[in-house]
Amino acid sequence: MREVEYKRHGVPLDDYQLTRRDHRWQKELEGICDLARRQVDEHLAEVRANPEMAERQRENLEEVCKLMLSFKTPEHMIMRWRVRLYCGHIVETSRHCENAEPSRKIRCPECGKNPSTIVAFEPLGLAGEPPTPSKAAPPAQTRRSRAELERRVAALEKEIQLLRTEQSGG
Repeated sequence: MREVEYKRHGVPLDDYQLTRRDHRWQKELEGICDLARRQVDEHLAEVRANPEMAERQRENLEEVCKLMLSFKTPEHMIMRWRVRLYCGHIVETSRHCENAEPSRKIRCPECGKNPSTIVAFEPLGLAGEPPTPSKAAPPAQTRRSRAELERRVAALEKEIQLLRTEQSGG
């Protein structure tokens, strides 16, 4: 896991006056979401008109859902954030810990505004504690035969003799 310096923007719990930038970003975001909804509606109408296409789409979606549900991000890899939304509500959200800031928009769980731009945010901490590394088991010692040990001792004695010879003659 890479080191991340988490960003903060404003203080969600302080009084906050929306800026021109906040209004502009919210308006742009609403436009993007409206366009995306229209495109999805057009696609769904096309799929409903073609039963073969509908069946392929259903199979593909099923496969993607199974794949997504097979992965669970561990709690220690999820960063929690306190955010102030464009609608004024303060909520918690989360994102993978390798992201330096929360996503820029969410659906407000209190009033339902969707999308609601995040106008101020601060990191709260990881959702869980990282696992403590387990101590590696010491390597299993193999029992050597007496003959192997005697050969090893003889080789080491020869090496010692060579070193002594080199030191005295050197």
